[in-house]
Amino acid sequence: MAKVLCVLYDDPVAGYPNSYPRSDIPEIAQYPGGQSLPTPKRIDFKPGTLLGCVSGELGLRPFVESQGHTLVVTSDKDGPKSAFERELPDAEVVISQPFWPAYLTQERIAKAKKLKLAITAGIGSDHVDLQAAIERGLTVAEVTYCNSISVSEHIVMMILALVRNYIPSYQWVVNGGWNIADCVSRSYDLEGMSVGTVGAGRIGTAALRRLKAFDVNLHYTDRHRLPAEVERELGATFHPDAESLVRVCDVVTINTPLHPETEHLFDDALISKMKRGAYLVNTARGKICDRDAIARALKSGQLAGYAGDVWFPQPAPKDHPWRSMPHHGMTPHVSGTSLSAQARYAAGVREILECWFEKRPIREEYLIVSGGELAGAGAHSYSVGNVTAGSDEAARYRR
Repeated sequence: MAKVLCVLYDDPVAGYPNSYPRSDIPEIAQYPGGQSLPTPKRIDFKPGTLLGCVSGELGLRPFVESQGHTLVVTSDKDGPKSAFERELPDAEVVISQPFWPAYLTQERIAKAKKLKLAITAGIGSDHVDLQAAIERGLTVAEVTYCNSISVSEHIVMMILALVRNYIPSYQWVVNGGWNIADCVSRSYDLEGMSVGTVGAGRIGTAALRRLKAFDVNLHYTDRHRLPAEVERELGATFHPDAESLVRVCDVVTINTPLHPETEHLFDDALISKMKRGAYLVNTARGKICDRDAIARALKSGQLAGYAGDVWFPQPAPKDHPWRSMPHHGMTPHVSGTSLSAQARYAAGVREILECWFEKRPIREEYLIVSGGELAGAGAHSYSVGNVTAGSDEAARYRR
């Protein structure tokens, strides 16, 4: 029998909720483009409930234990004395989330002698050393598409919040003020601006579709060019690389996976080529941006604003400069873990586990690494290598 080690974020400060603002969530028949939602044999949770925290357990305990396996759930994931380190050596399956990643470094993979499967409850498996996973023959899988639309909605919200100067305006109200001039001195219309995405996969394309309604000029760059009919539908201009795109855009949103080719892509050099006073939104991965270069650009005015939903490492240390830099719209990594998205990624994890325990093939679109090579979504989106270096800094968050 297998041990399944599941790392989830902490419960709410006030305790696990016994009620919710809404009694249900809409049922989605299929994803845009026709891919079906997760199809487990059954689920043991109510969609719309909090599943991504420790008490939620992704709704997995009844299923895992009914199969005779052991489920260990923890939020204690960082440092050599963490529960994750203690439980890892005899775990066959590790489940982690992009929002609260248990970094599977080469060293941890070497310690995990029984490990065979790493599942991402969400999208984005860069918290796994993919090179080490390939060399070890592990299977790495994620729930492709489960929260892509969730993230695209967050992108539009962040762009508008930056351009319209929403967060400082809200703060004037909270502080009892009515300082309209202060509010609007950094506020513009999005209409007519040029908006571009670095990465036009499911999330990037969904963001473009939602932004089209704002009468903006759309641009994109991606290693895979969109079909001509999609370019015409969106009125989107293709750029061969990020440098070409950022030179013409007033707003840039990052929607590319993190791998060695994109690590620290937005450094001082690339940011200097952006329009002065441009806005940058990053819901992809924090490490795609050079941490200190972003802070410098906001201080100098090269960037008018930076909104991010992702950090490196995660959770970010409490002295991380993105917490205190000017003109930011940072949130914890929440864009892809709405209650709506949780229902889909929990069901997807259940589907993957059902396939694994029954020795059935895992969906091709869920695979990142399989059979000693990048596979499925991984072969399309990633390049071989490791981007987990430096993740040990996450331990500083607890201290």
